[in-house]
Amino acid sequence: MSVFTPVTPEQMRDWLAGYAVGRLAELRGIEAGVQNSNFFVTTTLGRYVLTLFESVPRAELPYYLHLMAHLARHGLPVPAPIANRDNDYLGTLAGRPAVMVTRLAGRSEMAPSVAQCERLGAMLAGLHLAGMSYGRRQDNSRGPAWRERAAAAVLPQLAPGDRALLEAELIVQRGLDELDLPVGTIHADLFRDNVLWDGEHVGGVIDFYFACTDALLFDVAVTLNDWCGRTDGTLDPARANAFLLAYHADRPFTRAEREAWPAMLRRAALRFWLSRLEDFHRPREGEMVLVKNPDEFREILRTRIAQPGAVRLP
Repeated sequence: MSVFTPVTPEQMRDWLAGYAVGRLAELRGIEAGVQNSNFFVTTTLGRYVLTLFESVPRAELPYYLHLMAHLARHGLPVPAPIANRDNDYLGTLAGRPAVMVTRLAGRSEMAPSVAQCERLGAMLAGLHLAGMSYGRRQDNSRGPAWRERAAAAVLPQLAPGDRALLEAELIVQRGLDELDLPVGTIHADLFRDNVLWDGEHVGGVIDFYFACTDALLFDVAVTLNDWCGRTDGTLDPARANAFLLAYHADRPFTRAEREAWPAMLRRAALRFWLSRLEDFHRPREGEMVLVKNPDEFREILRTRIAQPGAVRLP
């Protein structure tokens, strides 16, 4: 993620003294993203990713860390948190809650193929199924209450057309909150840059710090909007159908999910339009900060409204 809090090699060496992972060889900040401070850490014994949490309350962090450990035990390709010599995952570095996890091999694919979307659908279904035995629960920090607060904060900054679009969509999404849909543990941010590929196989799923307990269908919609979307905001039917069929083979969709699907695709687009509007109009200071263009998800939302039947659930 963007580096909001710098860490010096001296600070890192002192921190690593509490771990059994060897001595520091290299420390490098990661520029991509907008929420936490992330670094690549190489030691004499391995390669890791260090995360300093900038805004997540410390009390919420065990949910994410134990979830990652749980999914790794179930054989999913996720970063495993590293315990320190006191057997704790969570520490403090540069005045911030901090964790170190294994660094997975592979690279992100920004132009995924139909076959990769199919494998991703199967992987997401496996993640949802494994999450059913995870005993902790945490509400979505970007759920209905946040949606209303964020909208109220950015509405005065918007042009009249965008303001009308946002106000109308808020009404639609309030109705979706009342539906009874399958709920479980979700990733909630499974974009292309959060999946690493080892050839044609999923080598790693990263960045679980928006994970939560919410409608499984929301996770499907967030993922499909990014992985199966074209640059003009429309969906590629071949990629979308491959993704959905592979997911459905392992975790079949319900009738209620099929009925809610068009509105859920809109919810997924709205969530990221709003968060990017927040970042754009109310940026935080940092050493290396990336603010993403909110217009991309405004156009995705408009397209999902205009083409509600472009891709249907199996």
